[in-house]
Amino acid sequence: MAEFVGGAILSAFLPVLFERMASEEFLRFFKSRNLNDGLLNKLKTTLNSVDGLLADAEEKQITQPAVKIWLHDLKDAVYDADDLLDEIAYKALQSKLEHASHRQMVKKFLSSHNPFKKDMLEEKLGEILGRLKFLLEQKDPLGLGEKIGENLSLRKTPTTALPDDDESGVYGRDNDKEAIIKILLSDSDTNGLDVIPIVGMGGIGKTILAQLVYNDSRVQHFQPRAWVCVTEEFNVFNVTKGILMEVKPGSHDDKTPNQIQQKLKEELSEKKFLLVLDDLWNDEYDDWNNLRKPLMYGAKGSKILVTTRNESVASVVGAVETYHLEKLTTEDCWSLFEKYAFLNDNSSVHPKLEDIGKEIVSKCDGLPLAAKTLGGLLRAERDAEKWEKIWKSNIWGLSNGRILPALRLSYHYLPSLLKQCFACCAIFPKHYEFDKEDLVLLWMAEGFLAQPVGGKDMKEVGNDCFDDLVSRSLFQRSKGRGSCFVMHDLINDLAKFVSGEFFFQLEEGDNSLKIVRRTRHFSYAKSEPDFFKKFPGICEAKLLRTFIYMEPYTEQWQSSSYIRDQVTHDLLPTLSRLRVLSLSRHCIFRLPDSIRELKLLQYLNLSGTLIRSLPESICSSYLLQILILRECKNLVVLPTNIGRLINLSHLDIRGTKLQEMPPEMGKLIKLQKLTDFFLRKQSWSSIKELGKLQALAGELCIWNLQDIEEAKDAVEANLKGKKKLKKLKLTWERNIHDSIDSEHDRCVLESLQPQTQLEHLSIHGYCGASFPDWIGHSSFSRIVSLELSGCGMTCSYLPPLGQLASLEYLTIVHFGVEVVGPEFYGSCTSMKKPFGLLKVLSFSYMGRWREWISCEGAFPVLEELHVSSCANLKKVALPGYLPCLTTLDVDSCQQLAVALLRAPAILRVSTVGVTLEKLPSGLYSLISYGLEPFDFVMEIMGRIGLLPNALEKVVIYDSYSLENFPLTLFSEVKTLKVRDSGNLDDFLTPGTNGDITSLDSLEIEKCQYLVSFPEGGLPASNLTRLSLCDCPNLKSLPQNMRSLLLSLVDLRIMSCPALESFPEDGLPSSLSSLSISYCAELEPFPKRCLPDKLESLHIQSCNKLVAGRMQWDLQTIPSLVKLVIERCKDVESFEMLLPSSLISLEINHLHNLKCLDFKGLQNLTSLRELKVCSCRELQYMPKSLHSLVPSFTSLEINHCPKLELFLEGCLPPKLESLEIYACSKLLAHLMQSDLQGLSSLSQLTIAEYGAKDMESFPGKMLLPSTLTSLKIYSLENLKFLDKGLLHLTSLKELQITHCYNLQSLPEEGLPSSLSSLLIHACPLLEQKCRSGAQYRSMISQIPDV
Repeated sequence: MAEFVGGAILSAFLPVLFERMASEEFLRFFKSRNLNDGLLNKLKTTLNSVDGLLADAEEKQITQPAVKIWLHDLKDAVYDADDLLDEIAYKALQSKLEHASHRQMVKKFLSSHNPFKKDMLEEKLGEILGRLKFLLEQKDPLGLGEKIGENLSLRKTPTTALPDDDESGVYGRDNDKEAIIKILLSDSDTNGLDVIPIVGMGGIGKTILAQLVYNDSRVQHFQPRAWVCVTEEFNVFNVTKGILMEVKPGSHDDKTPNQIQQKLKEELSEKKFLLVLDDLWNDEYDDWNNLRKPLMYGAKGSKILVTTRNESVASVVGAVETYHLEKLTTEDCWSLFEKYAFLNDNSSVHPKLEDIGKEIVSKCDGLPLAAKTLGGLLRAERDAEKWEKIWKSNIWGLSNGRILPALRLSYHYLPSLLKQCFACCAIFPKHYEFDKEDLVLLWMAEGFLAQPVGGKDMKEVGNDCFDDLVSRSLFQRSKGRGSCFVMHDLINDLAKFVSGEFFFQLEEGDNSLKIVRRTRHFSYAKSEPDFFKKFPGICEAKLLRTFIYMEPYTEQWQSSSYIRDQVTHDLLPTLSRLRVLSLSRHCIFRLPDSIRELKLLQYLNLSGTLIRSLPESICSSYLLQILILRECKNLVVLPTNIGRLINLSHLDIRGTKLQEMPPEMGKLIKLQKLTDFFLRKQSWSSIKELGKLQALAGELCIWNLQDIEEAKDAVEANLKGKKKLKKLKLTWERNIHDSIDSEHDRCVLESLQPQTQLEHLSIHGYCGASFPDWIGHSSFSRIVSLELSGCGMTCSYLPPLGQLASLEYLTIVHFGVEVVGPEFYGSCTSMKKPFGLLKVLSFSYMGRWREWISCEGAFPVLEELHVSSCANLKKVALPGYLPCLTTLDVDSCQQLAVALLRAPAILRVSTVGVTLEKLPSGLYSLISYGLEPFDFVMEIMGRIGLLPNALEKVVIYDSYSLENFPLTLFSEVKTLKVRDSGNLDDFLTPGTNGDITSLDSLEIEKCQYLVSFPEGGLPASNLTRLSLCDCPNLKSLPQNMRSLLLSLVDLRIMSCPALESFPEDGLPSSLSSLSISYCAELEPFPKRCLPDKLESLHIQSCNKLVAGRMQWDLQTIPSLVKLVIERCKDVESFEMLLPSSLISLEINHLHNLKCLDFKGLQNLTSLRELKVCSCRELQYMPKSLHSLVPSFTSLEINHCPKLELFLEGCLPPKLESLEIYACSKLLAHLMQSDLQGLSSLSQLTIAEYGAKDMESFPGKMLLPSTLTSLKIYSLENLKFLDKGLLHLTSLKELQITHCYNLQSLPEEGLPSSLSSLLIHACPLLEQKCRSGAQYRSMISQIPDV
């Protein structure tokens, strides 16, 4: 692969080295050892000299392999220098931290440990300096110099308004085009310019979309119109001049910038113009402000369309509406690729190329530029091997990396710091979802972020870098997990390309790449016990700085990955240069003491493992910054000497079993994130230790506050001084019998007052009689969410939370208050309404609460109100107007529902017995559980401003009388479901309820009082679906169905045992699907009952109906394509005539069926699927089956033990799928058959529970080579798989289950085409397939086992 190493990555790396060399501890150590500090100065000077060459080298390496090698060697030397400097920094810290009693031992160690002898250390520095000087001397032969100006080779050819393709050559952008045009044609709400940015990653198709819009006839009324390609170098004068040349053609070279702007102002004044600024990169507000000055004189309604890959540009230009352009669908991407790759050919003429082409398109991952480019590479090429080469190549390795210049530019114009951070993402597998904080911590540990200036800490710098990469569309928010991010496949490939051989990401089944000595960063995405045995090269990579498991995201944190002790105990301790080690979610019970050998370790992630403790030796990892132990559910203790980890900045112990903190936590003064602090009486570490951790930021949960013995100690935690703390949880944990000291709790909470910049606060288990004044104080103006829970019966009133100006989410649980009144709202002014920004309010489990007093004007933007398990709340007064309320969920508190006065935005109301919810159509659904009278339902609807005609769906449960539900009031109802209800007569009577013509679907279920439908039938002319289920006394269907139910398509009747007959005039002519089951008394269809449009007929357990099957006249129904008949006991032969249109026939559980009659199957020229199941008396099928049904492709025979042989020579040659289950006689014959004539057969499934004579498979049976899937189930006496499998050269899937005696695979091996192997419940064979066993090497090459 023609990867290149980013010189700018090195350039960003050097400041970190310089910073380390200038640190106080480093210099003090150097002097204490009498080392030659001149070497340091020379090293710094040499590195500075090298730095000046990097930009030039980064460009020239693309075309000059020698420069690429030079960069590789340089980066290798810089890594070695960094390693040595880190080792010196470690020893400096060790000297500082070791106790006086150990100093002699340290001296002895230093004198005996060669790398830190004075002479050896100077020698190492000298060696690295020599390597760097040698590389520096190569600059002249390589033609390297300090780079001035832009590399012209990377300049993008300016675009014009003329597209490369006409509209017919653009795929998948019709909806995008219409959306943009709709925005352009919409009326402006502003007096200024309307700017519409199209934002998306490079190559996504922003320019072609803008061209399509620009040339559309609907925007020609904009005059003038101008197209200017801005590109990367933004110059206000040049861009303004370009716009002027578009609107006033001619020469303007002699004009000054002022004249240019004045002239443009004149040309645009009072004109409604359209301007396209294509490929805008600049996000400097001043530049944009200067550019738009003359543009502001255009007429109202003028529009500017901007294309950019940078999200920050959209915010700078003051976008009216930002349009984010998404990837193409796989189908559209294929169409685009096909257009370029096959030119005028039809791809179906080249099926092999078509298959490979679709694999290539999957690599494009919806990026049209990639599809177009790769299609262009293959145009008129018909050699499949060349297509496969493109498929299996890294796209960045084609044409020296120039294959996708638009994407390369995204990388090229990154600042050097961002280039380094981006290249680090080479360790991510494709489609990997990553978290912002996780990646920033990784950058910190890798040393990619130099010590910041200007008051920001390193993590804030990392956050800025991350946001910048998101803004530039290199990271995209995950559609699966909104809190996470992903990289487009080609961006992921780009990261791997620029990182070169220094980063290595191992994926299962990928043996094409080899790890090399100079590899520094290693990640893997698959872990099983012998995983690393397959990859012995890892043991040679002794210079690794990163060893990280990139676990795929799961909701569960359980340890599900495996790693052998040889890795944790033998391999890892030898990787002495490791900075980053992550073994998250591995089944690890302990770390070895030899972890102490990883002296340079700065990041350790053991989250989700099974460890109970960490070895004390971890406390000698003095450089450790990040320790992640999240969800280590067995972890009960932290190391005693953790206070020695003075560089620790991040300690995540969420979800552990810790009960107390170790001693001297206060020494960790650099700690910025401490997720939890556990208190315990007579513990080593008291709450006072928190006071020393002034750098704490982010979130903090303090547990067991009841164990603080002296309330005044809580003051020393100094939460008020922790200015960057954003999220705080305070928890008291008590048993039900524990005594409560209310005053003590109040004093503790008073003392734990945090700083006023807090954004999230949670208090649990507090038992004070009242809250301290700081809870709810208006100075806490940034609190967004607040939760008060488990505060028992001691608190008699709520704090004044209405004063919290930014509060959006409030949850109150388990409170003993009886009245929520004025104290809850606080003293807000008319200008500042109580709960002015609150969106979600939730009360639950407040058993004493009986009254809620309103405050007019409160909750002006409330969207959701939830009240549950507050059974005594009887007196409620809500504000008269809740304009934003969308959800009211009030459980058993009906008073709240009827207290609602005006809520025009309501989407959902739920109380006991009634749920109203808005549907996508804008109308509502009503679910009534019959517990409330209809008047209550109408009152709720009235409260939220709904008229009866606002209902589209009505569901009624358990209503004993439906007389209060007149359907005339629900004129728009389309779906009606009635269940467990009685007295349907009046409800469905036409005279009472009109013609119910709006109904589209009617379901009646478990209505035991329904005997018949009203006289005259159901006047529901638009009804398309009718379902009658479990109506035990229903005797007849509605009258006049054919004339009244003109639109009925689907009729289902189930478990109506008293139903006797069909309507005399037959079923509706529109009916296409009919299903009838468990209607024992139903008589046969009368003549002409079944309509000509019927497509699917399913009859189950209807003996009388099936007994008259010869009267059905199915052969006269030209549309019937599917017939299922099952569970009818009196059927002995299948002699009924069927139409030639039938495609699928299923005959199931006809226990007395003995033969399939020749006449029953004749003329089935369209039949493709035949399924016969559980017909235990069936003995014969027609031997001429292949001539009777020549086109059928799928045959399944299941549990027909008496069925005689009929297979050989009787099956149609087009058969694609054959499944035989529990048919002993049939299977015995099959094992002697020659199936090689079935040249289309691709799937074969065989199962027999107790096949005594079958010990070998396939034995004498000859299988066709076309098989792609073979499944063998429950052949209990099967012992061997033999070499007959080898000629199955197309086989991709092999499944073997419940073959308890199977013990042998073919000695010659399995087909090489196999990609998936499943062995389940075959204990003898499974034992031989385990790691190190007989067949492990045979199956190890199969990708999915």
